Amino acid sequence: MEGVPALFFDLALILITAGVTTVIFKWLKQPLVLGYIVAGFLIGPHFTYFPVISDTNSVATWSEIGMVFLLFAIGLEFSFKKLKKVGGPGAIMVLTELIIMFTTGFFVGKLFGWQKMNCIFLGCMLSISSTSIIVKAFDDLKLKNEKFTTHVIGALVVEDLVAVILMVILSTLSVGNTFNGGELVLSMLKLGFFLIIWFVFGIYLIPSFLKLIRRFMTEETLVIIAIGLCFMMVMLANYAGFSSALGAFVMGSIMAETLEADIIHKLITPIKNLFAAIFFVSVGMMVDPKILIEYTWPVVVIALAVMIVKTLSATAGMLISGRDIHTSLKAGFCFCQIGEFSFIIASLGMSFKVIDEYLYPIIVTVSIVTTFFTPYIIRLADPLYKWINPRIPEKWKQAMTNYSEGFKINENTTLTFKTFVVNQFKNMLIYGCIIFALALICFSVIGPFIVNNVHGIWGGLIAIAVALVIVSPFIWAMAFKYRISLTNSRLLTKNAFERHVIVIIFVLRYLIAITIITYIIRHFITINFFAAVGIAIGFSIILAISNGIMKFYDRLEKNFMENLNKRQKQASFIVPEVLQQNFHLEKVVVSPLSRVVGKQLKDTVFRRDFKVSVVCIERGKNIYDLPDKDMAFYPYDIVTLVGNDENINKVRPIIEVEDTELIREREEHDMSLHSVKISEKSPICHVSLLNSMFKDKYNAMVIAIQRGNDFIISPSASTVFGCDDIVWFVSSNEAAKMIIQKEEV
Repeated sequence: MEGVPALFFDLALILITAGVTTVIFKWLKQPLVLGYIVAGFLIGPHFTYFPVISDTNSVATWSEIGMVFLLFAIGLEFSFKKLKKVGGPGAIMVLTELIIMFTTGFFVGKLFGWQKMNCIFLGCMLSISSTSIIVKAFDDLKLKNEKFTTHVIGALVVEDLVAVILMVILSTLSVGNTFNGGELVLSMLKLGFFLIIWFVFGIYLIPSFLKLIRRFMTEETLVIIAIGLCFMMVMLANYAGFSSALGAFVMGSIMAETLEADIIHKLITPIKNLFAAIFFVSVGMMVDPKILIEYTWPVVVIALAVMIVKTLSATAGMLISGRDIHTSLKAGFCFCQIGEFSFIIASLGMSFKVIDEYLYPIIVTVSIVTTFFTPYIIRLADPLYKWINPRIPEKWKQAMTNYSEGFKINENTTLTFKTFVVNQFKNMLIYGCIIFALALICFSVIGPFIVNNVHGIWGGLIAIAVALVIVSPFIWAMAFKYRISLTNSRLLTKNAFERHVIVIIFVLRYLIAITIITYIIRHFITINFFAAVGIAIGFSIILAISNGIMKFYDRLEKNFMENLNKRQKQASFIVPEVLQQNFHLEKVVVSPLSRVVGKQLKDTVFRRDFKVSVVCIERGKNIYDLPDKDMAFYPYDIVTLVGNDENINKVRPIIEVEDTELIREREEHDMSLHSVKISEKSPICHVSLLNSMFKDKYNAMVIAIQRGNDFIISPSASTVFGCDDIVWFVSSNEAAKMIIQKEEV
């Protein structure tokens, strides 16, 4: 018999060990992620009293897939629109934490006498927290629906982007031992360019594609398409020089804007759980007891620095970014560990041979230690707040409240000259990225195909024509879309300085469009610069007077905005941003174990005791907006609540009741299937089922009547029993005995 691959044995060992350890940790009421890490240590190469993984390369690949699924799931719950809201404060928080932790890591390395590059790499590794571990802790601690987690995830996304930039900086330092500012700026521009392109094209194409095939989709096809798109973006991100995690997150964020997002999240959760388990087990496999002994003090000091300094720096960053004290503590205490990006940075240093070999196992051990304490530190935030809040002087509280209020967005403010200018440059950036991406496609794919098949000047001319047609809607938007804005005419009536600035912006937009057209023309044919500019101006005039191009672009923009807002519009109503500081919409699912099942809305105390209102109930394909007070709750109803975070979190456990046992064994009962033959003397001979008293007298249900070789299945109440009929019925054994022996039917 041919042997199975070693991976089969490894997976069996991983999953069985992880299953046993997680059951133990569940029994101990500890986070499951710790069980995975312990399982990894038990089957790892450094624990010889247990079977050991044989194919570590395959396990590493599977753990990488686990990270991809984790980030994809995060993206599904955190769209780019949410990132837009928390991106600014998140950047402030991350910058604060980065400066403090890099400085801390650098001086800790110097304290132990390590060389300069070890210290630099250590500072960078301590600056990046673990998205996957924090998200897993949120799941285990049932915190993912709390409002502060939005700030945490926003900061983690910014951290991941910062990690990409850090790797570019460290690569430059490793190669030449010098800082290349130009390469850093180029990397940041490339990152911004790809994020804009992925988001714009993804939002336009993917929801449209899913809408086109929606009536042909099943759960099977949807999950295959979703995972396929996820890994496609992973490959695109790697091709562009970014991490797999970033690609998975971006695709998740794009698909978060689709109507299928909730179903996709539900379908991939079991797959995510499987691969995520392997990922965390693989982390546990890296624990080496020898490192703990040989480098005890560095591990202890660095771990304490992460758990104390990193936590406090993240909390300070949250405060500086305008969060209140309670939110800052709860969010800041989540950043008390290092994880996957720290491993990647350490691997980078090892590949360039600029850091010593002992640094990698130290970082892995610190990651394990800090991961172990992460749930406990997160839980510490609330008790610490309750202890520290009464001791803060009222003047300080008022000052911090006023500072936080300054960060809140007031949606009622009118459009100012400053916001108009910012919007103009933002539009120019987006249009420019789209045109540049389309031009690259024309230069690298479409153009060469035409030129290779149509020789001579005609090939170049046709390539120019095709390229200009492709980019023309966005050239029109760049150069002329401002003409249809009523805002412009109002702003032009302001003072002379503002009028001059606006005119300069409009001219700049037009010049950028002319420059792009000129570059496209000269890319495919050799022509005098001024002649190319003249052709570009002529083409722009055609665009300016072309209603067809304008209408085509309007359709593109309309479809994009419809895709972007489609899922949000499915809600009963949209909470304005100015009110989101006080309350928001939250969907919860009624558990069959909930005490509200069968109760009418008027019998609940949600509004009276918790200040939470029910604005919608979804039941199957039916949606009941503003349900009547007499409407009852059914199991698996999707209920939309509106209220503030604190009150919704009090109501959620009442509606979403979690069963402590996944499987319940039914108690033994004596109900079974019996039969009795109707004799001529039987009182029910020639009597209908309705008048036979089977149900009323014996609590028995007739399910079939055998008449000769024929069966009457589920007989109606009017069915008349005949002599010699065999009646099949369900009842208790005691009732059946009475029916059969005494024939009291």
